Amino acid sequence: MFYITLAALGAALLLFAVLGLRASRADAQLDDYVTARNSQGASTLGLSFLASGMGAWILFAPPEVGAFVGPIALAGYAIGSALPFIVLGLCGPSIRRHLPQGRSIGEFAESRFGVGVRRYVSLISILYMGCFLAAELTAIGGITSLLSDVPGSVAVIGVAITTLIYTTWGGLRASLVTDRWQALLLIGLLAVVGFVALDRLPALSADAVMPSVPTGSALGVALTLVIAVTAANLFHQGYWQRVWAARSGQALGRGALLGGVTTVVVVAVVGGLGIVAAMSGMALGEPPLPFFALLDGAPAWLTLLALVLAVTLVASSVDTLQNGIASLAVDEGDGLAHKGRSLGGARLITVALMVPVVVIALQGISVLRLFLIADLLCATAVVPVLLGLWSRMSTAAAVSGGVAGLIGALLPGWIAQGDLMAGLLAASFPGGVPTLGPFVGALAASTSVGVLVAVFKPRLAHQYG
Repeated sequence: MFYITLAALGAALLLFAVLGLRASRADAQLDDYVTARNSQGASTLGLSFLASGMGAWILFAPPEVGAFVGPIALAGYAIGSALPFIVLGLCGPSIRRHLPQGRSIGEFAESRFGVGVRRYVSLISILYMGCFLAAELTAIGGITSLLSDVPGSVAVIGVAITTLIYTTWGGLRASLVTDRWQALLLIGLLAVVGFVALDRLPALSADAVMPSVPTGSALGVALTLVIAVTAANLFHQGYWQRVWAARSGQALGRGALLGGVTTVVVVAVVGGLGIVAAMSGMALGEPPLPFFALLDGAPAWLTLLALVLAVTLVASSVDTLQNGIASLAVDEGDGLAHKGRSLGGARLITVALMVPVVVIALQGISVLRLFLIADLLCATAVVPVLLGLWSRMSTAAAVSGGVAGLIGALLPGWIAQGDLMAGLLAASFPGGVPTLGPFVGALAASTSVGVLVAVFKPRLAHQYG
């Protein structure tokens, strides 16, 4: 079975590499490499949003939330996963009009608020995407070891190298083409694995109860997930690349809607498997892994399909992250003038950035706490940056909002414990447990202060646009 598993994983990765390399253009210029500007229709964008956002995390988090917190929190997770696409669909066309030759949210921030804000936004983006990348590669290593005899390090290195080959050569176009096929493949594999796994479950007893916690707690978890996931993903450069890759603002809106709806369905289905697993009374494992518990004792072919599903999920998110981080690195070297970087330099950056990420992933450590801190940093800045679409919003308002967001993240713990250090500790999520207070504090403070400063000290009208 070892060699069959290795062959299946190799075949899947080879398929992605061939698709990505075929999408590359021999005459590609740097701008096309990182934006594929004005070239993509709604269906391609929708499937790309789905594939880019889906990673191995959906096999862990939604089933666990469903199994232990219930459908309300799961609904929050599904909505939070899709909401960034809807926001991009609503705000993206305006940002495209304001900055038609743009490449990133950082460039938009610079055009409205100056270089300092851009640097801060780009730093947050790179921190978040680096955590996402390390988490995905760590996850595929763990899943491979769990479901097969193949060492997890083989999968980590295999996914990293394969995605690097086609993203380094083909850039964003390669990622977009593979996303389409990866999205279709993950939907098909998830349907087969989910259906067969459910069919193997014992019949639910008459007294089976839907997993739940008190409604207030469930709503708190749901709101935490909506804020954290939405804020963080709005700093995902891979998604912003697709804003300018869209053929038009209308294509972007339709693609974002398609990506959002399909994301809600996928997260809800995977989370629903966790709910059913809990209701059946089956052992969920220690630590609990409801999705993988469904595969306990399953035939080898089903486990193999689940592993291919995991590799597909990870490859689809990793190639987007690789290209997004490289795009940001190129932009930061260039500034708005886009000078001084070559296509070869962009490819070198893509490879270089993967080295520390792979090293971290091979350690098998949890990056959840760092992930939550990065999410919180995103929540402190997301509203002031997007308010750049409001003509009254000034640099002073954006900076004040961002600083207020940082303070607001500390306030709940500070007030509750009466100590600043306690607030700082709570905002660093000890134990890797997400809590609502810091996120609400960050969002409320950044929004209210940013708006108030903009009202009383607006940007001069002739400075906008």
